[in-house]
Amino acid sequence: MQFIIRWLVTAVAVGAAVWLVPGIAVLGTTESWIAVAITGLALSLIDMSIKPLLQLLSLPITCLTFGIFYLVVNTAMLYLAAWLSNGMFNVGFYISSFGSAFFASIVISIVSAIMNSIVADN
Repeated sequence: MQFIIRWLVTAVAVGAAVWLVPGIAVLGTTESWIAVAITGLALSLIDMSIKPLLQLLSLPITCLTFGIFYLVVNTAMLYLAAWLSNGMFNVGFYISSFGSAFFASIVISIVSAIMNSIVADN
């Protein structure tokens, strides 16, 4: 049940990024909500599996940059999620530039934090 909530929160955050950030779009014949849900699923799985390892490996540079490099790790995870969802399901999730992905990762982080505080189990 916890994973489904995490997936839904991430999908809402990805949908907000698609809506707010120019350069992040869903192209092709796939319905946009399906593409957002699949990309949210890929991002949730990546956040649970690969992201902790990358955070550990990038800890020295994250400390040197006072945590700013953490946003670069989030951007890389968004690129990986887009690549996986496009490669496996051909959903047409498009990222035009690194700047767009960077701002989208900020939006996803903020929206996820807000949504997690709303649906958190107390």
